[in-house]
Amino acid sequence: MTTHTISTPAVEPYLDGNFAPVRQEITTDSLQVIGQLPPELAGMFVRNGPNPQWPPIGKYHWFDGDGMLHGVHISEGKATYRNRYVQTRGWKIENEAGKAIWSGFMEPPQMDNPYGPYKNTGNTALIWHAGKFLALNEGSVPHSITLPELDTIGEYTYNGKLVSAFTAHPKVDPVTGEMMFFGYSPAPPYLQYSRVSATGELLTTVPIEIPVPVMMHDFAITENYTIFMDLPLTLSAERLYRGEPMLMFESDRPSRFGIVPRSGNNSNIRWFESSPCYVFHTLNAYEEGDEVVLIGCRMSSTTVLVDTDSQADPDGNIPRLHQWRFNLKTGTVREQQLDDVAAEFPRVNENLLGRQTRYGYTGKLANTPLPLFEGVIKYDFSNGKSQTYEFGKGRYGGEAVFAPRPGATTEDDGWLITFVYDESSETSELIVVNAQDITAEPVARVIIPQRVPYGFHGTWISEEQLAGNY
Repeated sequence: MTTHTISTPAVEPYLDGNFAPVRQEITTDSLQVIGQLPPELAGMFVRNGPNPQWPPIGKYHWFDGDGMLHGVHISEGKATYRNRYVQTRGWKIENEAGKAIWSGFMEPPQMDNPYGPYKNTGNTALIWHAGKFLALNEGSVPHSITLPELDTIGEYTYNGKLVSAFTAHPKVDPVTGEMMFFGYSPAPPYLQYSRVSATGELLTTVPIEIPVPVMMHDFAITENYTIFMDLPLTLSAERLYRGEPMLMFESDRPSRFGIVPRSGNNSNIRWFESSPCYVFHTLNAYEEGDEVVLIGCRMSSTTVLVDTDSQADPDGNIPRLHQWRFNLKTGTVREQQLDDVAAEFPRVNENLLGRQTRYGYTGKLANTPLPLFEGVIKYDFSNGKSQTYEFGKGRYGGEAVFAPRPGATTEDDGWLITFVYDESSETSELIVVNAQDITAEPVARVIIPQRVPYGFHGTWISEEQLAGNY
């Protein structure tokens, strides 16, 4: 089966190799399986990522591409694959025009674009909640997606109650079923915090005051609290008017972490200051005595989305797993590096999200100019040790999603699932690793009939959830 890729006169790094998009949407049954898919593993792994329809206007950044979903449905030891574009309004307009209409992050905003200056790509992450499967991009509204077809139903606004942007990383409390999300904006209010009931009703949206607008990609929850990260990656229209980057890391600003009761608001949020840093993704958070503990991948600074060849801190863009302890009684903060290995895309067994977990999982970053993952790290926080599954020479993967074994009684009883690309054969596969024996060979490798470009975030939807999707 042939795969069509887009060619451009000057190849951008994120349009080359396995970052290059695929143009074909296919559906394939009876995939080849090397090894054996566990009979208890029943559901669908879906991963989102950027896949531009057309050659870009100006410079292209990895974050720019149209969303494309790649899904592998597993049942009774067999697997099927399909990939579909997230058909946003922007995708439809450009599809009809037969060319790109919007420029990307590395170009000035198109204030004179008749369709608006920005496009919602729907390309970043996914969430299943209250019978809805949503494709997410933090700048705008979610899109509802059918399962297992992966067809786009359309924008989802909670019966018109959605008044803010919708983060790419909402959090679902595994005990109450409630979902928390936020939206940030370059215009006031800079941050809004929302809660959705277990049945899918948007309950409240409240503004949270922060001094200046910032890019806030992720947050965290505990059993009783929500944690916001006011980090010094700031948004500034004034800079833009001066011909400078709208987005910039301001190293003279501290990092601030706001802890608010789950159903609280700006009147009862507490702020804690720490050293300047940026955190794209949190692994988890939990409560321990008087402390709220947050674990995430910390960078000392970042030049992401800034068109520059310079980096004041040569170590700045390297994320490493860190822990913060916020003492609610004394107001103190303790920050600790947990590992010196470069790692990103952290995940846990989401049946324990917001509670203390013994284990966490991250992608191990390769020592390359581009964000390539060469393995998966399993952390054991009880003893500070870790184990790594290496994808192999010339093989790079993505975020490893934890799929729990049905009826499991131990936290790590399940599988880690991700796509892996082999540079030598130019082929992609889905690997299934036993999370309790991570250094062993995968229990199964599912050969995908076309290349799966590198992407962002995935999720595991159980067979039970698939049956309840509407």
